[in-house]
This record gives sequence, structure tokens and C-alpha cells, in this order.
Amino acid sequence: MMNVIDVQHLQKVFQKEEALQDVSFSINKGEIFGFLGPSGSGKTTTIKILTAQLTRSGGSVFVLGQDAEEMKKPTNRARFGILTDNSGLYSRLSVEENLLLYSKLYNLPTSAVKEALDFVNLYNERKKKVSNLSKGMIQRVTLARSIMHKPELLFLDEPTSALDPVNTQHIYNGLRKLNAMGTTIFLTTHDMSEAETLCDRVAFLHKGKIRAMGAPKELKKQFSDDTITVELVDGSQHCIENSKEEAKRIYDWMNQGLLSRIHTNEPTLGDIFMQMTGSDLI
Repeated sequence: MMNVIDVQHLQKVFQKEEALQDVSFSINKGEIFGFLGPSGSGKTTTIKILTAQLTRSGGSVFVLGQDAEEMKKPTNRARFGILTDNSGLYSRLSVEENLLLYSKLYNLPTSAVKEALDFVNLYNERKKKVSNLSKGMIQRVTLARSIMHKPELLFLDEPTSALDPVNTQHIYNGLRKLNAMGTTIFLTTHDMSEAETLCDRVAFLHKGKIRAMGAPKELKKQFSDDTITVELVDGSQHCIENSKEEAKRIYDWMNQGLLSRIHTNEPTLGDIFMQMTGSDLI
């Protein structure tokens, strides 16, 4: 399977301070890959290097089969989309006018504007000036712009940070459809539930280093203590080992009609990050 992104021993130094230290990862075509970490961990710096907005200090970085520096070329820029906290929208123009301008850059039909606005649930707001939009609406317009040309690769930097739950779910559904059509997605977030909902694999970034990487289910299994919590009808809870010996206790409780519910004590991605780094994902 082709690596859409291949990063080996990446380093980035700002005025003698190492923002990224020996970072290595690869992303397969068609994956949704989550880059997880708190603010200041190096997530946005990584995106800027992958999209040729910053030059790396060391290591090798390949995007879509080419050195990341080649992403500056117009032909390559048309192959990816990007959403960051810098909207770059024209505040005096309407939502629709902004997207129409962008559509002309890529020779897209005007129907692409409606399709993109439907994607972010903003078609009914298309005539509003950007200057009158909330932060969350601006974020959705920027996302619409980044997916208009149906890119091979989509970079999303905290894509739902300013959105309400309804529009967040709408965006999730749209991203899944876009991914099903073949778009590879590189997602940075500190929202662990978002990562579990969307990502095939995740990497934990902390102080410029990757601390762990894998599928969410695999990581949770790896860091699980293999215990089960049993809650009885009287409200008492019992933490027991997931073993054949303890299975008899569960059977006896069930037989006596005492069992209320049972669940595994699987850690969340946030729990795993805390266990590995001693820090919260905030």
C-alpha cells in the first residue's frame, strides 16, 4: 500500500529550541490518521512542514511521493486541502463569494460551491458576509474551502474546536464520506473522543516526540489492566480480573438476579496519554 506521507527522523529547531525531535511516521493511502497532543506539542509545526509552509531542520519528509518542499508548486497544492486557524477569508465578501473565488482558482464548476456548503451545513447562510460570522461558522467556511476540489490529501488542524455538537457530528459524517471516496486525512486534535470516532490510527505527540502510535483499539488493549467492573442491583461495584476463575462469581450473581451491569475497565486515549507523559491533553 502506498505511503501518502512518509516522515523519517524529522527535526525542527526554532532559535535553538527543538520543536520536533526525531519524529517518524507514515500514513497509508485512504487512512484517517490522528496526530494527538496538547497545544505546543508540535502538531501545527508538523502540518506546516508537510505543506511546505515551514522548512525542516533535519530528517526526510515525503508527501504524495515527493519531497515536502515540492508541495509549494501549484500543481501539487491542488492535490491537497488544508484547514488551520488562519482562515485567509475575505471578510467583506459573503460566504458564497469567497468560495466562488476559490473555485475559479481550481477551475471548478459553480456546483462545487453548493456541494461544499452542504458539506458544512452552511448553504442557507451563503449570503452572509464573513465579517458577520461567528468563529465556528468561519471555521466551517474554511473547511468547505479546503474540500471543494476533493483533494487526495486533507490536513485538518483542530477542525471542530469551535463547533457545537450538532455541526460537529455533521462534519464527522462528511469527513467519513470524503474518506470513503479516497481522500486521505491527517487530523490534529487534543479531543480524544474525536480521535476515537474518526481515526484508523493515532500518534501521541508530546514535547516534540512521538510517545506511542497505533490503532485506538490496539492501544487501549495494550494499556488495559484486563479487569472488569461488575455493578450489582444494590449499587455495589466489584473490580475483578477477566479470568475463568472469576467467571463463576459473575455466573452466581446472574443466577441470583443480582447483576445490574458489567463493563471492561478499558482506558481512554486520554488515560493512555496521561499514563505515558504525566500530562493532560489540553
